[in-house]
Amino acid sequence: MTHEEVQAWLDGYIEAWRTNDESSIRALFSTAAVYSYRPWVSEHTARGIDDIVAAWLRHEDDPEAWDARYHPYVVEDERAVAVGWSRYEARDDQTERTYHNAFLLRFDHEGKCAEFSEFYMLED
Repeated sequence: MTHEEVQAWLDGYIEAWRTNDESSIRALFSTAAVYSYRPWVSEHTARGIDDIVAAWLRHEDDPEAWDARYHPYVVEDERAVAVGWSRYEARDDQTERTYHNAFLLRFDHEGKCAEFSEFYMLED
């Protein structure tokens, strides 16, 4: 993978998140991918593309309520580390929130993500 290929994947990730479109989500991950969005808690790990799609669609965010930017920090062969931020607007009883993110990624030979681990921290 190159920096450009990882950036294209990250852009597709944001678009799939924004649209909550099943085919866009499926295009990102390999069939047997592991997606850990809170890796230290096993109930937040989806295994296999069907489980990943179900997890994404179970936790839909209003596409107008957030913005995000991510970029590759390090790319080596099929592995990458990406960093960036996710920002949610103030809505209802929630104040504006900004999260700083780090993604650990491993891609297969087709450029689909086979392993995804997300780490994030809420900005004070």
